[in-house]
Amino acid sequence: MELEQISQDGAETLKGAAGAAKKVFVKTYGCQMNVYDSQRMSDALAADGYVATSTMEDADLVLLNTCHIREKAAEKVYSEIGRIRELKAERARNGSEMVIGVAGCVAQAEGREIIRRAPAVDLVIGPQTYHRLPEALKKVRGGEKVVETEYALEDKFDHLPEPRRAEIISRGVTAFLTVQEGCDKFCTFCVVPYTRGSEVSRPVAQIVAEAERLAAAGVREVTLLGQNVNAWHGEGPDGNEWGLGRLLVRLAEIPGIARLRYTTSHPRDMDDELIAAHRDLPSLMPYLHLPVQAGSDRILKAMNRKHTAADYLRLIERIRAARPDIAMSGDFIVGFPGETDEDFEATLELVREVNYAQAFSFKYSSRPGTPGTEMKDHVAEEVKDERLQRLQALLNEQQTTFIEGLVGKTVETLIEKPGRQPKQIVGRSPWLLPVILDENAGKIGEIVTARITSTGHASLFAERA
Repeated sequence: MELEQISQDGAETLKGAAGAAKKVFVKTYGCQMNVYDSQRMSDALAADGYVATSTMEDADLVLLNTCHIREKAAEKVYSEIGRIRELKAERARNGSEMVIGVAGCVAQAEGREIIRRAPAVDLVIGPQTYHRLPEALKKVRGGEKVVETEYALEDKFDHLPEPRRAEIISRGVTAFLTVQEGCDKFCTFCVVPYTRGSEVSRPVAQIVAEAERLAAAGVREVTLLGQNVNAWHGEGPDGNEWGLGRLLVRLAEIPGIARLRYTTSHPRDMDDELIAAHRDLPSLMPYLHLPVQAGSDRILKAMNRKHTAADYLRLIERIRAARPDIAMSGDFIVGFPGETDEDFEATLELVREVNYAQAFSFKYSSRPGTPGTEMKDHVAEEVKDERLQRLQALLNEQQTTFIEGLVGKTVETLIEKPGRQPKQIVGRSPWLLPVILDENAGKIGEIVTARITSTGHASLFAERA
């Protein structure tokens, strides 16, 4: 899943040492983990006197929090830097400064090469070193070009900044909470193990403490994050290693936390305890993103997924037996090296059998340093395009059927924010779909029962039941 957003966290006024607020503009590319990381950077910078701005031209510090998953990710970053460089030069002509920083997975992968190719960049900082951001900026203000990408495994979680209550409140009634980072699966198409490192699980005590802070600030729904979140096995307060299912049970006990989710998962780590949590925990929402990537066993083997299509389908059956109302989501890659028409047809057949409520599909693109790049029989772009269109047509048909099937039903809806149109509010259904209601249907943070009256594009219109 990809998204792009501008961070506007920490809206309260903070004053720097000279009495004037310093402004930071954060542009976030990529997945929910990057959104969470942008919040981590904002938290680290808040103590250093920075406030967020939604206008790049006003910023004293511009941070690009980058993603390395998609094709030409690094080139897109360099193109963006080129535009920011002009702003920096204009600021210099007016006698003021602008610091440019590149963070995230492209920063981790490219390192000092970014500064070599784009001298306007002052700071390169990887995902595991955000707690060093204030110190790194001091060096930058002293005239240094700083690259912070080296880290020890314990750096991943031991130095996370604690967000202020006002900052949590400003982010709304839903929140991300990272419990796991890195991946040891080494799928041949994926760069994550090389940019995020090996799997590390956050201890239970840290996770519970952060969840309690979120609840105290009014957060009602928490989504646990990890590159391979269901591989989480953290140290429990009893000294034993816990699995994700047991962690969810513990988090469900926290007063105020009414809803729980987690993403993104790997089929090989979907154990009995976690499936049981879907059966036993009303607060664990009936929506599961469980990527399979392909329906052909030959392609799955080439991808190093270490499961078959039949393994995946049996797992789906077990999950649905435990939670019949669960909505399934997935990821698919078309045109992986060596994929034949028969392989692609196997993917379509798997999609038909699972019947997804939502899914994300992409053309294969080579990522430097991954084994897929060295494979033979790369698929022609026009073939990838045709296959992607066919797959997306099927997935869109399934999604439409799922959404339209909700009309007339009542759903528990968490009121999140004002709507785009006057006199509207927007809530979130158990299946992540936005629910649009009259402004008098409930207050932000309240969970109301809503009757679905009609549908929009990937959204629901409803009235208070």
